[in-house]
Amino acid sequence: MIKGLRSAIYPLRVPDLQAAKAWYSQVLGQEPYFDQPFYVGFNLGGFELGLWPEGEPGTAGCRVYWGVEGIEAEVARIVQLGAQLHGKIEDVGEGIRMADLRDPYGNLLGLIENPLFDAHAVR
Repeated sequence: MIKGLRSAIYPLRVPDLQAAKAWYSQVLGQEPYFDQPFYVGFNLGGFELGLWPEGEPGTAGCRVYWGVEGIEAEVARIVQLGAQLHGKIEDVGEGIRMADLRDPYGNLLGLIENPLFDAHAVR
């Protein structure tokens, strides 16, 4: 079952992800909990704000991922209900797996299985 909103990923075009990470760390008053060259994630009161440096602002918009356990089973369940897998389930490192589906109306539905993310953490 879907467990709640987990990630809002903002596509950025920045020449220096380290500078962007430092700026968001200052704005948010905390360091990221996930810090890789391809993605930086901050835990904000049980929700994630993510920085994705390869995005194109203004074209893709914000991508939202809903937390699940057992992503294969959840993808299969939602596909059975009429969605189509958009791409594949991707392992993005450290046990985190993501999938994009298209609902029957053409909208993207993002799922994320993230064993590192603590929805109960308060910072």
